[in-house]
Amino acid sequence: MTGIRAGLCSVTFRALPPERIVALAAAAGLDVIEWGGDVHVPPGDVDRAAEVARMTTDAGLAVASYGSYFRAGPEESLTAVLDSAAALGADRVRVWAGEHGSAEVSAHERARVVTRLRAAAVEAASRGIGLALEFHGGTLADTAPATLELLHEVDHPMLSTYWQPTVGAPVPVALEEFRRLVPRVSAAHVFSWWPRTERHPLRSRSALWTRFFADAAASAHPPRDALLEFVPDDAPELLAGEAAALLGFLGRQP
Repeated sequence: MTGIRAGLCSVTFRALPPERIVALAAAAGLDVIEWGGDVHVPPGDVDRAAEVARMTTDAGLAVASYGSYFRAGPEESLTAVLDSAAALGADRVRVWAGEHGSAEVSAHERARVVTRLRAAAVEAASRGIGLALEFHGGTLADTAPATLELLHEVDHPMLSTYWQPTVGAPVPVALEEFRRLVPRVSAAHVFSWWPRTERHPLRSRSALWTRFFADAAASAHPPRDALLEFVPDDAPELLAGEAAALLGFLGRQP
C-alpha cells in the first residue's frame, strides 16, 4: 500500500531490556524501533546508545527515531539528547511543546516555547537531525489547528510533528485532525484506546485505522513511520498479533 515503515516504540515495554525488545520486534516482522530516552537510552549515555543501535541493526531492524522528553524549557539542554540520537543513528528526535495546553498557556510562555523550539531545531539541524512534536494534550501541540500554528511560528524546515488519535475523539474527528496535519506529519503513534484510555487490540478500531492508512497512502507526503506505542496490559506476548494487525493495515503480510 505505502512505503510507510512499521515499528514499535520501546516505551511500550519499559520494563523489558533492549535485547528483549529487539527480539520481539524482529520476530513480529516489524521494520523499525523508536528508542525512548526515559529508560532504554538515557540522554548523554552515548555508549549505551551505540550498543542499542548495534543490537537493533544486527537484528535486521532500523532505528526510527529517538523519543525524548525535552519540553523546550528555558534551562533545558538539547545537547545530550542529540548526542544519544547521533550515537543511535536516529535522524529524528521526538520533543514536547512545553507543559501547558494551547488554550491555557500565557502569551509569555508561548513565546518562550516557540523561541526555544526554534533554537532547538537549529541546533539539531546542524547535526543532520530533525525534531518532531509529540501531538499530545497538555502541550502547545494539542490540537491540529494549534499544532499548525506552532509549526508556522517556529518556522523551521527540520521541525515536523507526530500524529496520534486524540483521546476520546470519534473516528471522523481523529481523521480530520490527521488530514489537516498530514503534510507535516513524519510519524504516527498507533494504538486503540476507547472510549478514553482503555486499551484494546488494534483491530478493535479497524474503522479508524483502515481509513487512516488509506488517507496516508493517498497523501503526497505520507508519514515515514507508523509506530505501535501501547498494547493491552503491556503484555509482550500480544505484540505479534498487534504487529500483524499493523502490517495488515499497511497491506503487508507479517
